[in-house]
Amino acid sequence: MQNKQEKISQVVVTANQMHDIEERIFAAGMPVVALMEKVAGLIARRIQDIFLNPLKKGDVPSRVGILVGPGHNGGDALVVARELHFCGYKIWIYSPFSKLKELTSQHLQYAQSLGIPIYQTIEQLPDSDLLIDGLFGYGLEKNLTDPIASAINQLNELSVPIYSIDLPSGLHTDTGVVLGTAIRATHTFCLGLWKLAFFQDQALEYFGKAELIDFDIPLADVEAVLKDAPRIKRITSATALATLPLPRPAVTHKYKEGHLLLICGSQRYAGGAILSGLGARASGVGMLSIAVPESLKSLLVSHLPEALIVGCPETETGAIAQLQLPEKTDLSSFNAIACGPGLTRDATPIVEEVIESDRPLVLDADGLNILAQMGAIATLKKRLAITVLTPHTGEFERLFPDVADAKHDRVKAVQEAAAQSGAVVLLKGARTAIANPQGAVWIIPESTPALARGGSGDVLTGLLGGLLAQATTKQISVEDIVATAAWWHSQAGIIAAQERTELGVDAFTLTEYLIKSLS
Repeated sequence: MQNKQEKISQVVVTANQMHDIEERIFAAGMPVVALMEKVAGLIARRIQDIFLNPLKKGDVPSRVGILVGPGHNGGDALVVARELHFCGYKIWIYSPFSKLKELTSQHLQYAQSLGIPIYQTIEQLPDSDLLIDGLFGYGLEKNLTDPIASAINQLNELSVPIYSIDLPSGLHTDTGVVLGTAIRATHTFCLGLWKLAFFQDQALEYFGKAELIDFDIPLADVEAVLKDAPRIKRITSATALATLPLPRPAVTHKYKEGHLLLICGSQRYAGGAILSGLGARASGVGMLSIAVPESLKSLLVSHLPEALIVGCPETETGAIAQLQLPEKTDLSSFNAIACGPGLTRDATPIVEEVIESDRPLVLDADGLNILAQMGAIATLKKRLAITVLTPHTGEFERLFPDVADAKHDRVKAVQEAAAQSGAVVLLKGARTAIANPQGAVWIIPESTPALARGGSGDVLTGLLGGLLAQATTKQISVEDIVATAAWWHSQAGIIAAQERTELGVDAFTLTEYLIKSLS
């Protein structure tokens, strides 16, 4: 059973949902001033823990600049300023707005009474060792204009760490779009619950290192606001590990642990077959059959001796011309099919055949390109079995040309694509997003640019296919197993990059870290 902290760490909310949750807290009797004191106190302690060494007698105080906006985000920053001032740090405040919320104004007045210098223009600001950004919190929707936009641009040019409260000022809370300009934070403290912007690829360069400041929001308030709305969840390691088909029963056999048919490869792209096969091997699937062009059979046997390699007739271009499965075997013999890596579009009849099957199906690479030519939404609506699509942004746009721009709002785009197609859609990226047809979304919260190399997606296809084959024998949610596969793949990349740098993680090396990443 998940504890409260684990559940809170999974929740992702929109600006409107966060507003409604806070309103419930205040309506229940929590004073705004008390919550501000609690939140700001937590931030002040974290700043001291991770950046500022506790002062010793005789030390020169560190210089901290506080950027104060007109709302309660500015009030949070002012309480942080007060607490650091009392700890002996040299504080100055930048407050460029003439109108402030009442509570923020009171905190500014008190800071002034403590002798903390306050500046209204960017030109007046003294040097600092650290800036704390409390200009704007969640809910900002309008583009920033001068003079505040120019001030932010100048602050970004300083060689000073910037710690943002809730999210960097200037980002849209839901889409992560830059509203004219935005603070480029070194570190961001997300307050209470994760906001959607933290998982939009276009916003990631502004957050720096992000962490959640849990100020004990009651789960009942979260549930009351989210109700039946499609959930957006971060996949945590605890959730992913709990979803894996482990432990196995003491008495079992290979066919009870899933049978995957992997259809892949061509003379031109033999590596795609090898890499997806190695990914499937790591999944622990009980039986692995790999259909490849006949000319690749010996190559696949040498790399995957435990798999049943099915050599198929091939076209003049070296693609699979038709599936030629072993005697007494047809597509219904498999628990799942994964199709696409290295196929080339000359294998169109093969993709059409597996789409018409009644087996759970993972489509990737040329499997997706062929599906796009067929008309993805119309074709998939005819399918009764589970379909999982794993596009990158370019493939996504070819599959779903009429869906919202995935580069603008990945979460909305993947929700629309899943709803229209009836498929589970995994949109690859720095923050991979997965949606089911009901609109629920799973987000992989961390990854590494080391995975931006040819072949890493083939590894994911095999890994996912193997887990899906096992999931169908164990009644594990398809959406959960897809998210777990993507999390596992990312973790292997992260660990490999830590040991080998981001330059040293080719797709083959990635397969060697899949099992290691679970230990």
